[in-house]
Amino acid sequence: MNDRYDSVNSREVLERIARESSQETSETTVVASPGARAAAWAITVKSHSSYNVYNVIAMVIGVAGDEPTEIGQQLQAVNLAEPFQETGTLSAGTHAIMFRVGDKNIFYAPV
Repeated sequence: MNDRYDSVNSREVLERIARESSQETSETTVVASPGARAAAWAITVKSHSSYNVYNVIAMVIGVAGDEPTEIGQQLQAVNLAEPFQETGTLSAGTHAIMFRVGDKNIFYAPV
């Protein structure tokens, strides 16, 4: 009978400790994965499209003194340094860093 009393008592003690600890602690868990970051590329502006939208191409930067190599195909990106309702004035050949945000490509290159 003593073993049964100890078993019931131990279970009650464990349940009480579990309740107290869950009420006192607030634990936050953050999961980060390799795909959970903003992708960024070095780009060259090829031409103006419309408003503050430009045709750009990604580039690979080599060793110091060498010209960057263009890779991939042209795509469109928005220059956040220019107003959205005015025609952009950024010249072709400008270099910048482009980020992918949602379904849009954006960069910031002051004029």
